[in-house]
Formats: sequence, C-alpha cells, structure tokens
Amino acid sequence: MSYAVGVTLYRLDDVPPLEAPTMLVAFEGWVDAGSAATVALTQLAHGARAIGEFDPDALFDYRARRPSLEIVDGRPSELTWPELPIRATRVGERDVVVVTGPEPDYRWRELSAAFVDLAKRLEVSLWISVGAIPGAVPHTRPVQVMGTASQPELLRGGVAPGPEGVLHVPAAALSVLEMAVAAAGIPAVGYFAHVPHYVTGPSPAASIELLRVLGRHLGGEIPLGALPEEARQIRTRLDLAVASDEATRAHVARLEAKIDEEQTPSGDDLIADIERFLRDRGNEGSQRS
Repeated sequence: MSYAVGVTLYRLDDVPPLEAPTMLVAFEGWVDAGSAATVALTQLAHGARAIGEFDPDALFDYRARRPSLEIVDGRPSELTWPELPIRATRVGERDVVVVTGPEPDYRWRELSAAFVDLAKRLEVSLWISVGAIPGAVPHTRPVQVMGTASQPELLRGGVAPGPEGVLHVPAAALSVLEMAVAAAGIPAVGYFAHVPHYVTGPSPAASIELLRVLGRHLGGEIPLGALPEEARQIRTRLDLAVASDEATRAHVARLEAKIDEEQTPSGDDLIADIERFLRDRGNEGSQRS
C-alpha cells in the first residue's frame, strides 16, 4: 500500500513503525571523495528494508549519468538505472532511515521541500549528512573527521566543528537539503572525512572512520564487512607507490609533520583542495560525455 503525499518527488511503501528515527544521507559525486560516504552508508544499510524511493526520472540527467547495460552473448539483457531508495534499519536501539545514491542533477529546491516533508512524515528526530572531502592529509595517519551542526552541542564522538573562519565553496545538494531540514526545525549535523588529496580511487579507511563516528553517535556498533581488508590492501599499494617516488615521499613527509604538529588543514587549504577535486571531476565528466 502506498501513502499519498503532497510532494510528488518520492513515494513511501509499507513503512514499519519507527520511533523518532535518525535520517542519514550521502550522495555520490561532490562531497564524496573516494566514495567514502556512500560506501559507508551502503554498508550501514546492508540488509535494510526498502520503504520507498525518490523519482529518478525527475532527478537525474541520464545523458550525464547513463544507465548501465548488460549484454549477454550479443543480446541486450538488463538495464540498471540510477536510483535513490529510502531504507529503514536499526543501529543499536535507534531506528534509522538511510538515503544514499547519486547526487540529484535537477530540482534541488523541490527536493529540499520533499526531504522536509519526508522527515516530518516519518517524525525524524535528527538529520545526519555524511560526506568526504579532499584534504592536505597523509594516508599514513588516522582519518580525520570534521563536523557541521545546526547547534554545536549536537556533535558526538569527539568530532569538532570546523574549519574555523568563513569558507565560500560550491554547494552540494547534501548541504542544500541539510539547511532546509534545519530551517524546518529538525536538528542537523554533518560528518565529513578528510581523504588525502593525492589519492585517487576508493578510500575504505575513510569509510571505516565514518562508520565508527556514526556508531558512536547512534550508540551502536556498525559492522564493517569487507572494508578493513580493502583498506589494508589499498594502504599496502599506497605505501609501495610512495616509497618508489622521491617527490611523493617528500610530500607525504611534509603532510605527516603538519598532522603530527596538530595543524589541521586551514580554510585556504580546503578551498584549494576542493577546487582541485572539482576540476578533476569536471575532466572525468567531459571524458564520459
């Protein structure tokens, strides 16, 4: 049975009883360096119950984010479309609602209203944005997590808000939604892992740290699945790559010294790394087109 809603960008099906759930959201692309955030929430939502979805035809540009086609023995067999499902599960004693998938291309203002409507219908008590950003940090040190919050006291697990000062950066859909939900009176926090700016590809170490932070906030341990082994393998490859190149080895040593002196990345450093990340993603998009 579906629930009729005033906002048409999503539907709900077969919603179980939920007690003041926490909503966790992460999107692929911008603010998801190394896919750390979406991988983390996909792991958290493993085995979760699907309770609805957002309308992909209204939100995605299929020319930029094409469905994948499986061809078997020369015969087109199956299409896999981008999707943005809504899932429900539990962490410890808390109900959680998880939304993760590609960052929507269209209708962000309407999407904000839809998320506010969804949060109110489900009586969400807390919103948590989950992301990852490139930073001047070495892969040889523990992953750092930065926090944002509509109220500073909402952050948990020793995560501090930051960085200090004023940053002007291109907004992500995730931030647009978080601000809309907070403006509607729902407490909102964000946890963003720092991923080394010189590393391309997945960052399971950052996914692991995000899951640990979320587990501390929600009061329950979140299974890590295959992420620890993936992190070990990538760390080994990175160590070998750094050891074989003197310039890279020197750069990592400088980053280690900065972290060891407890110098977190400055606002200017973050902006430079974010701009580099955007340029790289733009180049990837041009190649896909």
